[in-house]
Amino acid sequence: MKLFAPVGAHLVQQLDRAGFVVDLLVRTALALRYLPRRWRFTLDMAFNAGVRSLPVTLVVAAFAGAILALQTGIELRRFGDTAVLGTITALSMCREMGPFITAVILAATVGSAMAAELGTMQVSDEVSALEVMSVDPVNYLVLPRLLALAIMCPTLTVLSNLVGIYGGGVVAQQNLGVSPDLYWLSAREALTSSGTLLPKDVYVGLFKAFVFGIAIATVSCAAGLRASGGALGVGLAVQTAVRNSVLLIIVLGFVITWFFYFLTG
Repeated sequence: MKLFAPVGAHLVQQLDRAGFVVDLLVRTALALRYLPRRWRFTLDMAFNAGVRSLPVTLVVAAFAGAILALQTGIELRRFGDTAVLGTITALSMCREMGPFITAVILAATVGSAMAAELGTMQVSDEVSALEVMSVDPVNYLVLPRLLALAIMCPTLTVLSNLVGIYGGGVVAQQNLGVSPDLYWLSAREALTSSGTLLPKDVYVGLFKAFVFGIAIATVSCAAGLRASGGALGVGLAVQTAVRNSVLLIIVLGFVITWFFYFLTG
């Protein structure tokens, strides 16, 4: 039995961490009634999460669209079918690449900052001081951060989609000989052929971004609030926040795609 004791202890520890994250998410949802009191703080968090992350997000999105168009166009040119390059680039960016790139950047920049900030407050007993003053740390610290990322992640995703498609268009024209008119016509038709106000590929991507934002904020805040052991504990909290956020982004991205395109058709 001693051989299985470490495995069981590790499993219990991981379940405890997962339960803490879920409990934090539920408590944050119940604290939404305090939003009018935290609106100014939420806007400040949204500025830090969105505006300050905008340059690096757009640069990465532009090169991601360019790489996507280049790699796809090389193969399409072998079959003489580069006319659909705009369609492939637009659908790939809106459905998967845009939300994924934006979420990973936010997890690495904003999520790590949230974990470090709350972790520092936790190890210096500032969170305990809030509880002593009858201030709920969830609605005071977590709620504004979660709402800020839930709003800014889809917003940045829209910009990432546009810049990524534009980057793919530049590569298509300069390196693959696809005319800009043909590229943008195929991209526009791919995103408007459904006849609905918001095409499925667009709203699925935005829904992914919304879920990713909530997941990043919840995991990062949970990691910060569970930090212990001084500076080393804060560093481990940041590491845990980024690692778990990226894992959740990948898993949730697959689950959402499977649900919308295979389960519901």
